Amino acid sequence: MCGIVGIIGKNPATPLLLECLKRLEYRGYDSAGIAILEQGQIDRYRAEGKIVHLQTLVEKSNPQGTVGIGHTRWATHGVPSVRNAHPHATDLVAVVHNGIIENFRELREMLEKKGHIFTSETDTEVIAHLATEYLNQGESAKTATQKTLQQLHGAFALALLFKDKPDTIFCARRGSPLAIGLGEGEMFIGSDALALAPLTQKICYLEEGDWAEIGKTTFTVYDETNQSVTRPIKQTALTGAMIGKGDYKHFMLKEILEQPAVMGDVLHAYSNPHTMDFAFPEFPLPFEAIASLRIIACGTSYYAGLTAQYWIEKYARIPVTVDIASEFRYRKPPLPKNGVALFISQSGETADTLAALQYAKDQGQTIIGMVNVPESSIARLSDVVLETHAGPEIGVASTKAFTAQLMVLACLSLHLAGKRSLIKEDEKKDLFQALLAIPEAMNQLLLEESPFIQCSNFLLDARDVIYMGRGTSFSIAMEGALKLKELSYIHAEGYAAGEMKHGPIALIDEKVPVIVVAPSDSLYEKTASNVEEVIARKGQVVFIGDKDGIHPFKDKAAITLEMPKIHAFTAPLLYALPMQMIAYHTATLKGTDVDQPRNLAKSVTVE
Repeated sequence: MCGIVGIIGKNPATPLLLECLKRLEYRGYDSAGIAILEQGQIDRYRAEGKIVHLQTLVEKSNPQGTVGIGHTRWATHGVPSVRNAHPHATDLVAVVHNGIIENFRELREMLEKKGHIFTSETDTEVIAHLATEYLNQGESAKTATQKTLQQLHGAFALALLFKDKPDTIFCARRGSPLAIGLGEGEMFIGSDALALAPLTQKICYLEEGDWAEIGKTTFTVYDETNQSVTRPIKQTALTGAMIGKGDYKHFMLKEILEQPAVMGDVLHAYSNPHTMDFAFPEFPLPFEAIASLRIIACGTSYYAGLTAQYWIEKYARIPVTVDIASEFRYRKPPLPKNGVALFISQSGETADTLAALQYAKDQGQTIIGMVNVPESSIARLSDVVLETHAGPEIGVASTKAFTAQLMVLACLSLHLAGKRSLIKEDEKKDLFQALLAIPEAMNQLLLEESPFIQCSNFLLDARDVIYMGRGTSFSIAMEGALKLKELSYIHAEGYAAGEMKHGPIALIDEKVPVIVVAPSDSLYEKTASNVEEVIARKGQVVFIGDKDGIHPFKDKAAITLEMPKIHAFTAPLLYALPMQMIAYHTATLKGTDVDQPRNLAKSVTVE
């Protein structure tokens, strides 16, 4: 989603603003811009497309001002264009903004009646004009900021720059993250700590409803009642070196290949290989008292939740419901006493998931937050935080964050089963050993790219692709279809293999590739039967399984992709990788933007 940066520095702000904006590219954007205070004027530079276009534009003028704000925009109101790009400004005020101002139409009409002239289609521009209106009424910059915020309805983070207040940036958050960074004689703001990693490791996170007045050496935070408050300053572990692409062509490929190491990190965090047991944070509710578990997430994280549903119900015997976050709270579901709600989000800032979390919290549920960013909003609102330890994930399409989620959920399933005395020690150790085998199996699978490239060449001219699987492979099939859609823009759908005969089989012909996720588990024979039905109708099958599983289809399938033989329990972890690699290579063959697919954002911080 959109990214915000701001600097009150000792040196020219432009190079640092551009560097910070580049570190926010992973959030997804379609335009970028900066505003610099220089010689008593607000100078703006905006460009559509990549940040390199903005950089080229800025270099022509070479602004030397030491105070500035910047933004990467992902269109919500108004099409991607220079005039809709941030910062938006009047002669007196410039603003950058993430989120949505829900009442911007009423505010715009009111301001237009007062003579204000708007030049963009965005909701953001009303913020600059509203603050200017208060300045015209004789208010100070601080009071204008305060009164402007009181007029805004919606979820947002923003930063304001005032022409006549050259030593100050005002910022605010309401439902969208924002952090203040502390330097030596200079201050920074950013949408997340990652943007500020090369500048400082001292971070103050604004809380919901906060706004702040930031100078060169000090800052003051006010809460939603405009009372001065103290927020803790934390030392973040993020560094600029952690997010380099290195020698890899794409961040996504780097992150796919990091997965064996990430699996090891997760296992180290949540298990003891010596005792073959699991270690999780202290839980506020007795394990035997858990009445139900709701797993709530969006996109890829939702598919991780669907996989966990099979594991937790089978081993821990807890009833599990999995919900799409954007739908959950609108049903206003009744939630039971002693219920637990688990929220999964890579960024920990997903707007729909945050809103669902607040609903569950209001209903008295115990909240577990599973995030990749331990300093995120979801983490701060949770009773228990499960960090996925994937490290910064820059590619928009989630890869290592997904498998890290799966690994944490697999460990959690067995941990719950053990605490509830529902699994024999021998079986738990067998499954523990299966988890320990995953990093090596992943590494083995990723050593050779050619099978995945072969599959991608086979899919290259397809208009539609069907993925199918059973049990935990069903959610992996859906994740595979999502990856192909995200990256290559080929229409794809994932189906439960047993449901093919109930409608989707009508789509099968010789032009529709069918990708089958079929590990050798208890449902293999049923999946194989469904595959035979597809082949009988001239379906072009890509069969993904281990050596024994693919043998019957060597001469029937268009392509067979042999996987390392592993325990059925851990199959989703390993079988997620060919889903990623096939989508990645299909996208590279088609020439699409792998790391930043069109219309997508890494962190969806608006509903």
